[in-house]
Amino acid sequence: MTAAITAMITAVVGVLGTLLAPALSQRHAARERAEEAERAEHRRLFEERRDAYTAMNRASRHFHTLLKDALHRIRDGVYTDHDREQLEEARRDHRDRYAEAQMVVPERILDASRAVNEVLARTDAVTKRLDRGLPREDESAERALLELKEAEPLLTAMRRAMRADLGVQD
Repeated sequence: MTAAITAMITAVVGVLGTLLAPALSQRHAARERAEEAERAEHRRLFEERRDAYTAMNRASRHFHTLLKDALHRIRDGVYTDHDREQLEEARRDHRDRYAEAQMVVPERILDASRAVNEVLARTDAVTKRLDRGLPREDESAERALLELKEAEPLLTAMRRAMRADLGVQD
């Protein structure tokens, strides 16, 4: 190879390098932006799921507590309009958090929540009938309190499933 050809090859490589460097740099930057956007979306979805879990867990436990309180007060004959309003507000909040969670959480979490929801809804219906003085046969505050205890291990199982899904280790 002659010196002229070597010089020409060196010049072509240099020009190509100069021309391609911005394109390669831009492509690399675009790839990094896409990866960052993907990480941000993953983080947003994780936070959305965590927030849904927190709200659903809180609402379920609050509804459970107010149902238990209502049954004790009905049994003792001291159930008031204020108690009814609080319980109804907790029921609506629980329903809303459950509905929101249905849109963002995995089916296995909904299964755990559904089990809790069934016990709470059944107990809420009994509580309302007892409050109106129209209980079905064998319905009493004492029996409803015993049935409401079914929710406690289900609440624990739901919380554990949520924590496991979020990657929380005990």
